[in-house]
Amino acid sequence: MSQLCIKANVTGRVQGVGFRFHTAHEGLKYSLKGYAKNLPDGSVEIMACGEESDIDSLLLWLASGVKLADVQSINTERLEWRHMDGFAIK
Repeated sequence: MSQLCIKANVTGRVQGVGFRFHTAHEGLKYSLKGYAKNLPDGSVEIMACGEESDIDSLLLWLASGVKLADVQSINTERLEWRHMDGFAIK
């Protein structure tokens, strides 16, 4: 299995609905490290590092997110592996 990092930008109604909290919970469930952070444009940025299959599982979850969210798009960028601790809510 290969380890990688991704940065994802999730747009739609994703702020003020618990999206970062639930993303962090899902990330930890899949043993990923990283963060979820609100951006000024109303989107949420997610950095996640871990096994490729676990990253794929998180990306599938992000497509629907939480019940109150309305995900419009997810843009991802594959990054070089880097060590991170925990899954933070920024």
